[in-house]
Amino acid sequence: MEIQDLEKMIREKEGALSLAFPALMRKVYVWMTLALVITGIVAYGVASSPVLMSTIFSSRAVPLVLLFSELALVFGISRWIGRLSLTQATLLFILYSALNGATLSVIFYFYHPLIITKVFFITAATFGAMATFGYFTKADLSGIGKMLFMALIGLIIASVVNLFLQSDGMGYILSYVGVLVFVGLTAWDSQKIKTMLAQCEDMNEEAQKIALLGSLTLYLDFINLFLYLLRIFGRER
Repeated sequence: MEIQDLEKMIREKEGALSLAFPALMRKVYVWMTLALVITGIVAYGVASSPVLMSTIFSSRAVPLVLLFSELALVFGISRWIGRLSLTQATLLFILYSALNGATLSVIFYFYHPLIITKVFFITAATFGAMATFGYFTKADLSGIGKMLFMALIGLIIASVVNLFLQSDGMGYILSYVGVLVFVGLTAWDSQKIKTMLAQCEDMNEEAQKIALLGSLTLYLDFINLFLYLLRIFGRER
């Protein structure tokens, strides 16, 4: 009788996991999609306003303020999400996606909207394929993920150096490297998020915070992949 009770408890526990996990994964992609929509709307809105665009281009301080504000928000959400409520963390994520939209509005100055649209769909298809691969593959991608993270650090350093060198050839090479890095990171992050959420037994606030962090991670993968692909396929005006 005790063995039967134990088996029943195991089945109930597995059932709870199977109910919570799909719901949490849906939240990851819903939050990510909403953030992308907010970013796109803000970017287009700012780009359509001559006053706002002139404000951005009037001084180098404005883009720097936007950039450092974004970095502070990402660091704050990732580092102190345990101290934040789910509502506070969500509002900060929305604020970040809006600020990122304001920063990305400048791409409408350099690239034709049709090019931006085409690259967006290329990015969506590539991102979807790699996220699906990371979700369903049985292979452990943790080792590859560590290498990709080191490659990302090297990419950032090389990009900073190229700001001073202003080499078009180096910039073109870094764009291809960036695509490869974020294609791989998309698969790795997808698997990592799946693993973390699979351990959550219910839809409590802590589990939803993990899902929110997962959506932020995938959002960053998508945006960076989009920007590197835009540099490759886009034609400057």
